[in-house]
Amino acid sequence: MGQEFVVIISIVILMITGVILGYVLSQLILGYLTLNLVTFLGTLSLIVIFGTLYFVLFWEFKKRQSRTLRTQPQYPSTEPLADANLQSQLFTLVGDTTTAKRLVEQLKQNHPRMSENWYWQRAIADLERERGR
Repeated sequence: MGQEFVVIISIVILMITGVILGYVLSQLILGYLTLNLVTFLGTLSLIVIFGTLYFVLFWEFKKRQSRTLRTQPQYPSTEPLADANLQSQLFTLVGDTTTAKRLVEQLKQNHPRMSENWYWQRAIADLERERGR
């Protein structure tokens, strides 16, 4: 509840600051305000306040999204494990199971949301391509 209140207050301040900043800039452009030290520092402070609040709000929203993604339950994958033939082919190419599994894990990190067989096929293709050079 406390964070939501802070976010609401920040949004209100952001909106008010944006309106004031827009007004001051329009008056400077139209020539109704003269550019002197006071108007320059006032405009600069409005820009800093606006930018800071904008950054903080988006950072808060991003942090809140990542928190909700982490709290969502992870459902088990309905996809079966990789084909045994692909696994044995990669194990044969690499020589040991630990290295083969490490290669597949690296591919999973670099290419998320692909099928399990794709990772094993890609590892085999990468090794064969490297050995062909």
